[in-house]
Amino acid sequence: MAEAAGTGTTVTGVMAELAALEDPRARAVNERHGDDHGVNLGRLRAVAKRLKTQQELARELWATGDSAARLLALLICRPKAFGRDELDGMLREARTPKVHDWLVTYVVRKSPHAEELRVAWFADPDPVVASAGWALTTERVARRPDGLDLPGLLDTIEAEMKDAPPRLQWAMNHCLAQIGIEHPGYRARAIAVGERLEVLKDYPTSPGCTSPFAPVWIDEMVRRRAEA
Repeated sequence: MAEAAGTGTTVTGVMAELAALEDPRARAVNERHGDDHGVNLGRLRAVAKRLKTQQELARELWATGDSAARLLALLICRPKAFGRDELDGMLREARTPKVHDWLVTYVVRKSPHAEELRVAWFADPDPVVASAGWALTTERVARRPDGLDLPGLLDTIEAEMKDAPPRLQWAMNHCLAQIGIEHPGYRARAIAVGERLEVLKDYPTSPGCTSPFAPVWIDEMVRRRAEA
């Protein structure tokens, strides 16, 4: 493989380092969550910290198709250096949950193309792609709600979330909770929708963690803010 332009780092060298970090226990944990790599994420971040930002290397690592390499690529890239179509293609290739989540969170959200992609992905027939559109919409609900049709979002959630595929359902549920948390005028309806649909009501939650069931999630976050 080629040496990344302007650096002394080769893709071959990085891939060998990632292979050396492979841990069967980490792989077992990751596979339970739908991911297909065995690299501890703390160690992966340490590699990224050492490499620092290297856009061409990031592109080459992404092109390998290896999940650990793609996660590393997302940590060392320059988000604003990707074009709109490039990001769209990357998102459609990102089928494992962690790669998908990091791509949206660490790269697309920081891109000048984020809003255009949010609108395009939101209505995409592929539920995994649509979940990215919902994730970007949830961020706008919290930070930049002007221009969003919040009642319309609640209508869509009420009509479609119950039968949505798991990853899309999770993203829609997050949006429902965020509307209830951030917008008091829609809080009662958000809670009512959650109670009626009962999505994630029985989701196993570790002690000390907040349930993802929207009515509980909303009430808990509002309570915490009131006590802060």
